Amino acid sequence: MNKYMKIYQSICEKIINGEYAHLQQLPSENELTKLYSTSRETVRKALNLLQEKGYIQKLRGKGSVVIYEGIIQFPISEMISFQEINQRLGLDYKTTVEVFEVIKAEEVPIVKHALDLNEDEKLWHVIRTRKKDNKVHIMDEDYFICKQVPKLTREIVARSIYQYIEQEMNVEISYSNKSITFEEMTEKEEKYFGQLNPPYTATVRGIVYLKNAERFQYNISRHIAREFKFVDFSRRVINKTI
Repeated sequence: MNKYMKIYQSICEKIINGEYAHLQQLPSENELTKLYSTSRETVRKALNLLQEKGYIQKLRGKGSVVIYEGIIQFPISEMISFQEINQRLGLDYKTTVEVFEVIKAEEVPIVKHALDLNEDEKLWHVIRTRKKDNKVHIMDEDYFICKQVPKLTREIVARSIYQYIEQEMNVEISYSNKSITFEEMTEKEEKYFGQLNPPYTATVRGIVYLKNAERFQYNISRHIAREFKFVDFSRRVINKTI
């Protein structure tokens, strides 16, 4: 890992853990160069990335101020696996594989249409729950085209499917289209979440594409509506030519 990325992750963890609080000023660039035994240029690259990701704001002549507010952020605009989010934010959620089976596309018409499949096309159907303190907070349901990911196993599913696809299959995952809705729970969700009040989930649905623009995954990620905020940090860029 590049040195600036290590510094970025170190400061990021301190911000998330509250060591650097909201609106608190970070140590100066000179102090950070001494703290991490590196160059000022490397520190600046780390600070620029922290600003880009919405953790700090750099103020001219005043250093950097923390603008992260301590909410649980699920970056819906990024192509990122749950395990990567779990590691990045230090959430310590445990994954349980609830369903791992092969089905035909005709059994799930919405997925068949979304992935543009024939009725007999085979799909991996995966349901995983994300638990903390023995309570389910997130339910992820995925459909993968079998011919695109032919050797999936329960062990891979329990770890990280994306890691397997990218690192072992050497296939690049490129982009996705997502939508967010708040939906009343069905018996299927109640089976994993139990009774909720209000009985709604924040549901993110997405179609995921490979680098060659082929669709290979349909994802439904359900979250307890009252517990989570979905945040997309935006930074305005002014076009000085206008």
